[in-house]
Amino acid sequence: MLKSIENSFHQIAGLFFPGTEVWHTIVYVVLIILVAIVCDLVCKLLINKLLLPVIRRTRFEWDDHLYDKQVVARLAALAPAFILYAFLPSAFDVDNSWSVLIERICKVYIIALILRFLNGMLNAIHDILSEKEELRYYPVKGGIQTLQVILFSIGFISIIGTIIDESPARLFAGLGASAAVLMLIFKDTILGFVAGIQLSANNMLHKGDWITAPAHNANGIVQDVTLNTVKVLNFDNTITTIPPYALVSGSFTNWRSMFEGGGRRIMRQILLDVNSIEFLDEERLRGFEHNHLIGEFVSQRLQAISAARAADNLFQVEELRVTNSLLFRVYLENYIRQMGKSNPDMLYMVRYLPMAEKGLPVELYLFSTEKTWKAYEGVAADLMDHTLGIIKEFGLRLYQAPGSYDFQLFKERFS
Repeated sequence: MLKSIENSFHQIAGLFFPGTEVWHTIVYVVLIILVAIVCDLVCKLLINKLLLPVIRRTRFEWDDHLYDKQVVARLAALAPAFILYAFLPSAFDVDNSWSVLIERICKVYIIALILRFLNGMLNAIHDILSEKEELRYYPVKGGIQTLQVILFSIGFISIIGTIIDESPARLFAGLGASAAVLMLIFKDTILGFVAGIQLSANNMLHKGDWITAPAHNANGIVQDVTLNTVKVLNFDNTITTIPPYALVSGSFTNWRSMFEGGGRRIMRQILLDVNSIEFLDEERLRGFEHNHLIGEFVSQRLQAISAARAADNLFQVEELRVTNSLLFRVYLENYIRQMGKSNPDMLYMVRYLPMAEKGLPVELYLFSTEKTWKAYEGVAADLMDHTLGIIKEFGLRLYQAPGSYDFQLFKERFS
């Protein structure tokens, strides 16, 4: 059938310039090119007028991605290319070098179009898979990029083989001897691919995670995970790019489990002036019985003291004495437990740290149900505001280095 079509083209060309071989060839070539152009226009018309309305009316998303990535258009572009390949070389004699050259050019053009079509298909597959929630924890983009590298490597070898008229299989076999050079050239790609698999298989890193990697000055949200880079949008709106294998071979902190868990940890510290710590007598202790956070503790302690005194157990009486710092610590623990934005099901405590020359450190340790930065800092600030404001009611003083205001008071008092 192709032969009969080819003869028809030759007959049409002969009608214009009978007996003139050069002009006959020119008309034949122009005719084939015009047919290819018409074929291309018809394919585009069919896609835009017939196929596109059908795609837009369907409830599926994948066909929209195929159209948006021009997969169908790139596939249709092969039709005029095959027309050129089938009929254009026959414009010249079979033994003519022009015929061989035109045939090779057409083959290279077809290979390039096939690569373009397959690359568009891979991009469409990436967009389709990226929308699936169950695949958000997998390195889809890295896998697609790996396939693209393989695709273009095969395409490049095929084009070279076509140009030099050598079998691509023999060229691939010859690459074995230069494996060391290829590994050096594609070192980052190979390491990135392996690291991407490790990051995904071990559930170490996904798009949208908050990570901190001090060695790379990264502290922010992972925007993209590709074959060669992990892109992090830092909280100061700068971008940090890190090779995936650097994260695998080094260390980084992933805060995802904090967001998925029950709370975000708050650790705050105040310094008590040890000179303000003292025992409370029963009269001062009874003054706290009506406090709803520590009233029960005070009542139980007073009853225990009375029972020990009645039993004439002086050691237990001494042991049960209450300091204002103990009462303050119990108050804070109960306050933390009843805070609306703390998680009482997770560890919380108020503890003393080793005393130093700057006073007695008291640490507040809890988990906030608010995990976003601003809301989390608001919870921590509210806790510290209340702590600093209530401390005087227990007769305690905070320790801080003397400042200009302290020196001014000292001067006014003794001047």
